[in-house]
Amino acid sequence: MASFSKEKAKEEFNKSRKNFSKDNLENLMQKEDSLFSKFLNFDKLNEYYQDFIDLFSLVKDWYKGRYKDVPWMVISSAGGALLYVLSPIDLIPDFIPVIGYLDDAAVFAACLKFIRKDLDKYREWKHLDQTTEAV
Repeated sequence: MASFSKEKAKEEFNKSRKNFSKDNLENLMQKEDSLFSKFLNFDKLNEYYQDFIDLFSLVKDWYKGRYKDVPWMVISSAGGALLYVLSPIDLIPDFIPVIGYLDDAAVFAACLKFIRKDLDKYREWKHLDQTTEAV
């Protein structure tokens, strides 16, 4: 098993985002239920549940053309991190009890740190969009 560190998680995040392509978007959209289940059911990921919901919503709105005010690098970062979380075999395989999701949480946290400003901007847009719809 590979040793675990923040640097290694950041390295894995960077690899995931660089390898993410537009072809991966449709695949990611089809795995929505699996992602929600993973973030809800595993303690290490559960603490990021609200961030996951907003991040997945950002990717979904971009994919459907509702929100384009974000660079591709943000979409590829989010998509790469989410696909990493879905992968059962990664830096620390998910089947290892207790620590199996540490790397997933660390990669997701690295993603959030990298795209925080764009995610906050999206959240403002989404809130404004929903407020406008309610009126």
